[in-house]
Amino acid sequence: MDKKNDVLCRKFYLTLISAENLPKVRKIFKSKVYAKVSFGGDKKTEQRTKADKHGELNPVWNYSMKYTIVESGIIHYGLQLVIKLYCKSKLGDRYIGEIHTSIKDLFDYAYTRGGSANLSLPMKKSHAETGAILKFSYRFGERIQEKKQGFWRKVLLPGAFILLRVAGIVTLGVDVPVSFSRKHIIVNIDKLNKK
Repeated sequence: MDKKNDVLCRKFYLTLISAENLPKVRKIFKSKVYAKVSFGGDKKTEQRTKADKHGELNPVWNYSMKYTIVESGIIHYGLQLVIKLYCKSKLGDRYIGEIHTSIKDLFDYAYTRGGSANLSLPMKKSHAETGAILKFSYRFGERIQEKKQGFWRKVLLPGAFILLRVAGIVTLGVDVPVSFSRKHIIVNIDKLNKK
């Protein structure tokens, strides 16, 4: 294994358990609440639960997610776990509230408990507490080594996108925006085998 091309990572397992005492955001119909999870609000890291159709203001999900996080994202305070709750609506889903917590704080707390923990955190909306509580459990896996992005993803793939964009301008007379990221990926979503 070529150590120069490896990066230290940890698996991060998260289970959203439930929420309690949510504020009512729908006046007439039943509240069907779901959660969106991301790191720092980055859409590329976003996963969501199914909507609870029965619990209304006290939803229960017991929904598990799995990520791979680069070790430097865990040991520094910058990376935030963001969990936002929404109520489904045909006229547009309604925002209920959210929690933000540092991955480093989660790691430090779990480390003293054998690598896993259960938490109940107060939810906020517009920086004010809502009186609602979000319950979740999580654990960090052992350190693992993963390969960094190879030459294809770093150099050739962006070059291919640029060629496609130029070809679109020349042949169609239309600038087709193509995006790619050169940043090193800190968090990856891992697929869980759902039963």
